[in-house]
Amino acid sequence: MMKTINHLQRHSLADAVVSRLQQQLSFGEYQPGEKLPSEPELMEKFGVGRSTIREAIRILANSGQLSVRQGSGTFVEQQTGIAEPLSIRLKRADTKDLDEVRQLLEMKIAEKAALHRSKKDIEKMKVLLKKRSIAAKAGDTEAAILADIQFHVAIAAASRNDVLADLYKTFSEHLTRHFRHLHHNTEAFIRTQSWHESLLKSIVDQDPEKAWHWSSKIVAH
Repeated sequence: MMKTINHLQRHSLADAVVSRLQQQLSFGEYQPGEKLPSEPELMEKFGVGRSTIREAIRILANSGQLSVRQGSGTFVEQQTGIAEPLSIRLKRADTKDLDEVRQLLEMKIAEKAALHRSKKDIEKMKVLLKKRSIAAKAGDTEAAILADIQFHVAIAAASRNDVLADLYKTFSEHLTRHFRHLHHNTEAFIRTQSWHESLLKSIVDQDPEKAWHWSSKIVAH
């Protein structure tokens, strides 16, 4: 039985209900073919009105996650992909899984960036890498984290693969939170600055093998 959920704040109520229901579907609280609770039950559990519940159901039905059968109720549809948004799924991922995904993404975007970067990309990466160095030497951990993330996002953009770039941008949001938890000073950023400079040089030199190598070294650190 689904546990009672704390009443949601009034802003973006339908979106909030959608998010909660998507999480429950992902966690397997409702199986394909299973009927959802009635509208009054959902209203009570989420602490929202009927119109909010209906709007949330409509959104999930339009995305193919639920089906509304007139006179019968609302049922869970069989999913062939991930119903839960990736940004939410990443929040539940453990560190080991995240590190593996990061390794695959960063090594590939570095390789692609070395092949497809433009002069504008290079200039942007140089600026961000300098900001990373200045922040690290100044002991500004937050600024070092943000410059580091922005540097790698710029590499992703330089890959000229929109899917890879979008994946990395989504992943980087979680990575930023992870870095804030992991790094309490700038020692690691100072220690790995030369590796990042070597990565940038390999991209400038259009050497995908070296770009892959330095990216792998940075991620494995």
